[in-house]
Amino acid sequence: MPVTEKDIANLGANSIASNNTSSSLKKQDNKIITYTESNSSLESDEISKNPFLDPKVEEYYRDLYEDSNYESYRAFDPQFTWSKEEENKVIKKINLRVALTACILFVGLQVDRGNLQQAVSDNLLKDLGMTTNDYNTGNTIFYVCFLVAELPSQLISKALGPDIFIPIQMCAWSIVAMCQAALKGKTSFFVTRALIGILEGGFIADLVLWLSYFFTSKELPVRLSWFWTTLSLVQIGTSLLAFGILRMRGVAGLEGWRWLFLLEGIITLIIGITAFYLMVPSAVQTKNWMHPKGWFTDREEKIVVNRILRDDPTKGSMHNRQGITPKALWNSLTDYNLWPIYAIGVVAYIGTSTFGAYFTLMNKQLGFSTFNTNLLTIPQAVLHIILLLAITWFSEKVNDRAFVALIAPFYALPLIAIIRWWPGAGKNIWATYVLNTLYVGQPYIHAICVSWVSRNSNHVRTRSISSAVYNMFVQLGSIIASNIYRKDDLPLYKRGNMQLFFITLTLIPVLLLAKGYYVWQNKRRNKVWKAMTEEEKDAYRKTTKDEGAKRLDFRFSH
Repeated sequence: MPVTEKDIANLGANSIASNNTSSSLKKQDNKIITYTESNSSLESDEISKNPFLDPKVEEYYRDLYEDSNYESYRAFDPQFTWSKEEENKVIKKINLRVALTACILFVGLQVDRGNLQQAVSDNLLKDLGMTTNDYNTGNTIFYVCFLVAELPSQLISKALGPDIFIPIQMCAWSIVAMCQAALKGKTSFFVTRALIGILEGGFIADLVLWLSYFFTSKELPVRLSWFWTTLSLVQIGTSLLAFGILRMRGVAGLEGWRWLFLLEGIITLIIGITAFYLMVPSAVQTKNWMHPKGWFTDREEKIVVNRILRDDPTKGSMHNRQGITPKALWNSLTDYNLWPIYAIGVVAYIGTSTFGAYFTLMNKQLGFSTFNTNLLTIPQAVLHIILLLAITWFSEKVNDRAFVALIAPFYALPLIAIIRWWPGAGKNIWATYVLNTLYVGQPYIHAICVSWVSRNSNHVRTRSISSAVYNMFVQLGSIIASNIYRKDDLPLYKRGNMQLFFITLTLIPVLLLAKGYYVWQNKRRNKVWKAMTEEEKDAYRKTTKDEGAKRLDFRFSH
């Protein structure tokens, strides 16, 4: 039986009140939640929407929030009520202030991370005396450094706060990105790749953590899809920008790609500086010298805080400037319950990563000019946007992750098979381009998986680390992807495409096994939990050392 959002988000939701007359909730015509005395069958449903209506649950979490110095504790109110209209107004404000900010910041990431593909279309490799294997090595260095920096970055961000650390990150890597305009050869290329990887590592996990302060578990996947939609929109924008900038070859005696790195690095620096203004520590910490009036009224603050806590009570278990201890780090890393999603992260994006890095080079090999090569990247970006939004929306609509994610490999398999075994590949120019475009624009399940990790972490401490660890596994897949296409496999990359076929095929059993594992765990826990008395359940909540996904009263999303 599929697990509902209610099971996932709330601790103690399985604890039903005794047979005595108890309080339940009703929705009035004005859509404001109020208390009434009854034995209504709605009791269980309403307690699951607001677990703090169970006095034992409220007592447990109130003590926890006090002990953790939770920054939003003053806004916590189990009896607080609001209308649906008020909540929608607040969500619109959060979308504008938080989700849009995240998208703007991601522009800065993608501009400096994606312009390398445009630079190689302008003969960067030839100008620096490098081969495609050197290009692969540079990408490998980037992803290794990105991977290594994930956890340290997340630990620093958790201690300083994402609102401080993210702008610092962006300003730092933008300076290095601009320095790429002075590349002299292979060594300087490798050094800048390493520095950018180190400085960008952890950025995505840091930003996801910040988003989780404002959005519920059900809202987060859609906002993350906007997040990665920005990737494709930026690709469209930078492709058009590159079309113009690369024509500057010869200006001041510089190659076009040098101007590309310099000018786009300046764009990121401006965004990084602006980020200090755009980001705030939390919903109750929006008033400062830059925001004298703050983002929210006092009532709106309470709506933001209480809707988040009722969705996931564990979000108040740490304050937003609290660092991660070595013990907590180890406990989170060894939480095997999240490993199935990590495994998905390794294999899910190798195909798109490989094709993404070589897409402009493949267009050049098909005979397209430098300028047309960059323009021809736009259709795949548009396709990527459409399929990303569609699959993420569908996942939330049907409340399923693993089965919906299967759409991706079933879409990609026939395409990579045709690309590999069709005799006309590389000969029929436009047909090959269409096939490559369709393949690289395949459904992107990253937003589904990131929110899946966040949901199944069930603790802000675990969530902080698990997001970084998941992205480390994604980067491991990117390292593999960087070495699929080799110089001796030119020009059709038949060996590489065969490898991509079997890697894509591998994703199917990995998704099915993840689904099966979480279904099995939920059934096992249900059996144990139902066998406990109400007194035993209450004692477990108060005394258990289990945290996050290890708790018996938690059910996994799948």
